[in-house]
Amino acid sequence: MKPKKYAKADLKKRSLLFLQIGLILVLLLSYFSIEWKSYFPQEKSKNEIAMEKLDEEEIPITVFVDQTPPPLPKLPKSHDVVEIIKDDKPVKTDIIPSTDDIPEVAKVSDIIEVKPKDEIETYPFTVIEDVPIFPGCERFTDNEKRRNCMSDKISDFVNSNFDRSIGSDLGLSGINKLYVMFEIDKEGHVVGIKSRATHPKLEQEAIRVIKLLPDFEPGKQRGKPVGVSYALPIVFQIQD
Repeated sequence: MKPKKYAKADLKKRSLLFLQIGLILVLLLSYFSIEWKSYFPQEKSKNEIAMEKLDEEEIPITVFVDQTPPPLPKLPKSHDVVEIIKDDKPVKTDIIPSTDDIPEVAKVSDIIEVKPKDEIETYPFTVIEDVPIFPGCERFTDNEKRRNCMSDKISDFVNSNFDRSIGSDLGLSGINKLYVMFEIDKEGHVVGIKSRATHPKLEQEAIRVIKLLPDFEPGKQRGKPVGVSYALPIVFQIQD
């Protein structure tokens, strides 16, 4: 290995200065390259019209000719004679009869207003203001709690009294559904019982059970006893 020409020379003494100068030159070069703008000649669009190339349009001169209309033809003389008839004769006019001879209008006696009889209205169980009260639900003062109590009491009553063996005797299996509709009249009695099922015997059994329900305290609408309609679905399962 050959020895250095100048052993005491420090090559790193000004390396930082040269590095800074190089960075400044690179930044200046980048700035000018970004800011450099070039302009290109723009071509005229094909849709543009060069006004200087338009020729002057010659406007024709309109000459007005005075045309006198021809004279009107003369009307031929009429030989008819117009006679004037004097209107001296009197004209008969219709005579309007006088209204003094119209008979007097008969006087109307006092009108008697016939008031219709009070009709019995029936309200659905879901919208009645004061629901019917099932025996045992008197302890509740809230209408919604009385509604839930009545539904639970009727469901328990039907489950306890419905004869499920009828379904087995009829050869039915699985889950069976039937629907019962009845009305609680304004005296609290259960009336108008209707049933719908897959077999007439099931309908008869449902009607029999509903007839066993006790009397209710009737429902009220605006403080007046009214009839309330109630619908009850019955679902029972027959085990094979």
